[in-house]
Amino acid sequence: MRKRSLAVTTFVAMLLIARAASGATVDGANIHWSSTGSGSKTLIFVHGWTCDDSSWRSQVPVVSKEYRVITLDLPGHGRSGAPKGGKFSMELFARAVEAVRAEAKVDRAILVGHSMGTPVIRLYALMYPQRVSALVLVDGLVQIPGATGGFRAPTMKGEAGRMTREVMVRGMFSTATVQPLREHILKMMLGTPEATAAGAMEATWDSSQWRSDPVKVPVLGIYADQSALANREGMKRIYPTLEYHEIPGTGHFLMMEKPEEFNRLLLAFLRKLK
Repeated sequence: MRKRSLAVTTFVAMLLIARAASGATVDGANIHWSSTGSGSKTLIFVHGWTCDDSSWRSQVPVVSKEYRVITLDLPGHGRSGAPKGGKFSMELFARAVEAVRAEAKVDRAILVGHSMGTPVIRLYALMYPQRVSALVLVDGLVQIPGATGGFRAPTMKGEAGRMTREVMVRGMFSTATVQPLREHILKMMLGTPEATAAGAMEATWDSSQWRSDPVKVPVLGIYADQSALANREGMKRIYPTLEYHEIPGTGHFLMMEKPEEFNRLLLAFLRKLK
């Protein structure tokens, strides 16, 4: 009986620690976010293109034992609404993060961004430098003016666009992406509305929003094994304080594929911050 009572008490305590909130808005879109844990530092986790806050399900329970952890769904993703007029941009996403920070009453935060989330948190750091104490890049895009290499974002609309999306997603997997995880990622990313997939893709590759200004706060980069996204020369220019790691045997979703290794690197970095 005492064990049952203890289990109930623990469950209730977890409910009190973790809370979902939806008071943050940007351009008419309600932004879904959640807060878990407490501590001297606060982390805001930002997911990638057509993903949602479940991207961090292996990090929240571990990191929140020592720190406050905030996750959110960017506009048009997950449980967040789309902006009025349907216009997506990196600046919109950065302002969504700021709306959550303000609603959560956080002074300064460590921002963690996966994939598209990396240019989001980079722009946030340039727009709101007084609110950022560190950045963590998770197999993230490194975009520098004049360095597109002629890349053109593929169309995301119609049946052909959906097929393109699926091929892209499957190409992000590695041998470490076990079948249940593949199914979760496919459901998450292909379940995102077409308008969001197209708009966010265009926003990601809108070079008019790329800037070469260096971000001088502490920066940790955790990348996939031999990641094609790891532009090391570019990183040196825009993240001069970068501490860089790769996790062997991983694909694009390394934080979900090998969470223990990922969490170890993240926590080691956090403990070094003042």
